[in-house]
Amino acid sequence: MSPFFDTNILVYAFSTDPRRAQAQQVLASGGTISAQVLNEFTNVLRKRQKQHWSAIEAAVLLLRSRFDAIRPLTAETHASAIAVARDHGMSFYDSLIIASALDAGCDTLFTEDMQHGRTIGRLTIRNLFL
Repeated sequence: MSPFFDTNILVYAFSTDPRRAQAQQVLASGGTISAQVLNEFTNVLRKRQKQHWSAIEAAVLLLRSRFDAIRPLTAETHASAIAVARDHGMSFYDSLIIASALDAGCDTLFTEDMQHGRTIGRLTIRNLFL
């Protein structure tokens, strides 16, 4: 399995939520994230969780050390995301996550925000928390 992780999995891993252990366990197996995921993670920790910048920087540094290849957002990824949104009726930002996962060659997307079991190309969406 070659997993890609959506932002919410990372947020749970750095929270006190009961889903924390399950998120940490799946992240420990390795996988891929994108710059978009890091951006959203930073935003959630600052705006929703009201964390201090020093804690956010430490969390991001840990993630950057854990994920060797963080996928960039490119014009090609953007174009692919538009096609995913158009063809599958998904939001643009969810489509950008999917396009990044497909571009990275991943076969599984761990998230809780999209339809569990749905397949787009070779990518299957999985909700850990069902």
